[in-house]
Amino acid sequence: MKAIQFREFGSPNVLESVDINIPTPRGREVLIEVHASAVNYADTARREGQYVVKTPLPYIPGSEVAGIVTEIGEDVTRVRKGDRVVAMMDSGGYAEFSLTDERSVIPLPYGLDFKEAAAIPVQGLSAYHILKTLGRLQQGEAVLIHAAAGGVGLLAVQMAKRFGAGKVIATASTEEKLHLAGDMGADVLVNYTQDGWEADVLEATNGKGVNLALEMAGGDIFYKTLKCLDYFGRMVIYGVASGEQSRFYPSSLMAKNQSVIGFFLPPLMKDAELTQKTLHEIFHYVATGELKVTVGHVFPLEEVAKVHSLMQARKTVGKVILQPKF
Repeated sequence: MKAIQFREFGSPNVLESVDINIPTPRGREVLIEVHASAVNYADTARREGQYVVKTPLPYIPGSEVAGIVTEIGEDVTRVRKGDRVVAMMDSGGYAEFSLTDERSVIPLPYGLDFKEAAAIPVQGLSAYHILKTLGRLQQGEAVLIHAAAGGVGLLAVQMAKRFGAGKVIATASTEEKLHLAGDMGADVLVNYTQDGWEADVLEATNGKGVNLALEMAGGDIFYKTLKCLDYFGRMVIYGVASGEQSRFYPSSLMAKNQSVIGFFLPPLMKDAELTQKTLHEIFHYVATGELKVTVGHVFPLEEVAKVHSLMQARKTVGKVILQPKF
């Protein structure tokens, strides 16, 4: 089968197409013929050797796919050959076939195509738990969501409204992206590439600041977001898209009883029961029309280097999907 791997860390050019054997499922493993594989910022961090945990080499990126079950291990009880499914895995999603544990697989809801399904698990779980589990969003609170036209951002805007946020302030880098965030329900739109954007956030909250902020850029955005927090405000960090790590004095949080919280999905996914429960809830929102999935771009698997370049240049919107059979 065809797969995309890298044998060294570096630019998108280190990604290469290789021919490898189709893996054989054992125990509770499931083999999926991939019809859509999602791309995440975590994949670019893996490629650059900047991921939160160590990346073994050689490495096949990709942590979420949608497709058809072709083989199952001897202990599998939840799915059958021929099932249309969406699944998550530690690696191996950029390929024609992917292997994962049956506990990370759920059936495709009726009416959802493979591209839409692949766009949901990682970023849906992230948006949900950043807002509810770590962010502790309460009814009527003001929420600041950066990169609101990205995969997590667009879902977070909608979920925040559904979970009772009083005001959702969305930031993005272009008018097109801001318009998209507005279509998803954002109340206030702010272009964070313009000087003084933090003043716009404070103005939108009558000078108080927001109760909860979702931050994934790092660098200067991190410092300015701190200025946007109200008393008892929480900032959840879930990425460093700029590549610039931020340093700050923890004691600076004391004056307003503020919190800075880190979010990393893999430890949460170790709780299979919680993951399954949350995914079923998210897919219910999608099936009932309460949550809209935005697939912004679809590319052939072999154009993955181009895809990584576009993502890191912030030239994509919504979720980016790769298809082995385009």
